[in-house]
Amino acid sequence: MTNSDYTLAALAVAVLVGTLSPMEGRAQAEDNVTFAKGLFDQLEYAPAPSERPVSLEAVGWVGGDFNRLWLRAEGEQSTLDMAGDGELEALYGRLISPYFDVVGGARLDRSWEDGGRTRGHLAVGVQGRAPYQFEVEPTLYVSQNGNVSARFEAAYSFLFTQRLVLEPEVEVNAALQDVPEWGVGAGVNNLNLGLRMRYEFHRKFAPYVGYDHDWRFGETADFAGGDIGDGAFVFGVRMWR
Repeated sequence: MTNSDYTLAALAVAVLVGTLSPMEGRAQAEDNVTFAKGLFDQLEYAPAPSERPVSLEAVGWVGGDFNRLWLRAEGEQSTLDMAGDGELEALYGRLISPYFDVVGGARLDRSWEDGGRTRGHLAVGVQGRAPYQFEVEPTLYVSQNGNVSARFEAAYSFLFTQRLVLEPEVEVNAALQDVPEWGVGAGVNNLNLGLRMRYEFHRKFAPYVGYDHDWRFGETADFAGGDIGDGAFVFGVRMWR
């Protein structure tokens, strides 16, 4: 090869490396940058039920584009006495498509009625945005005693304006075994439907009003003293950072 041939070959290699390396490096580096986000999706008060509860649903994550630690929490506390309960989940999440993560980890339940009680679960599921912009979150749980249960949640946001948003949501819980001490019966336990209208004064701050109704089925209703359901108007705020 002549010197000019070597020069052209070197130039071609340089162009090829310059074209491919940044893309490969970018793909490897994307998950090396750590981000974090926290969202109080629901922080609300229901004045109608006798216990007048304050409820919380929150989610947060820390990590990169492909691997994240997810924290999910929800709970309810009476404003009149010490009755209340809560759940906390710590999950490893891995991106498996542009819109979905597979998650797995642990869930801890805590009730502080009647002296308090606690139970743990292993958890596995997926979460993300389904076609037509539905946010879905199916999760399977196995408790420390081998009891199997499942939960499916879905929500959708209707934008009337850039700030006024109506969000319906549904949650269904089911179990394979009776767990009387936790008020859980075998089969479909309950169906919860909520409808909330929020106004986003700022993207990170949105007060809302809504209505939430819960139906109990089968032995779950029996464990609740035959109470098959209840509903209430709610007032709250949605915040994130």
